[in-house]
Amino acid sequence: MTPRDRRPQALDRERFDKCRALMERGATDGERAAALAAATRVAATAGLTLAEALAARDSARPKCTESPPPHTPHPGRRPYPFQQRAKRPPKPEPITVEEIMRQKAEDLARRKKAAAREEKRMQKVYEEWEREHAAVREAQVERDREWAARRASEAGHCEQDEGAAT
Repeated sequence: MTPRDRRPQALDRERFDKCRALMERGATDGERAAALAAATRVAATAGLTLAEALAARDSARPKCTESPPPHTPHPGRRPYPFQQRAKRPPKPEPITVEEIMRQKAEDLARRKKAAAREEKRMQKVYEEWEREHAAVREAQVERDREWAARRASEAGHCEQDEGAAT
């Protein structure tokens, strides 16, 4: 069977409409060009030119001045990530010098409070440490006294021995 022997088929309206939508609203030039080529092939399959197929679909299409809203497959769902990126948040208001000064003052006050709390906590730690080590210091003082007394008594014995030898 040669291409001349083929009988034209009916226009695949659904497929042609999808190609037409991409032709008109494709994201890139390449996407629109590919959709144009695909629409031409769909029209040729039906034995029509692209212009004839467009005219046939335009006559069947209801006239509407506004474009329909974009199709959302699941209205209750969150948008897909690529749709979320399209919406950019508004730019934040620039911060004023007064706001910066207020923030610095608040930060300084917060740090002072934290330092006071830490100082109070450390004061308790130091007092506890002093209590624990008071007994150790008293024992050391007693050992030092005993050592000094032994040293003094040994020095007294040495002087007596030296005096007897001379």
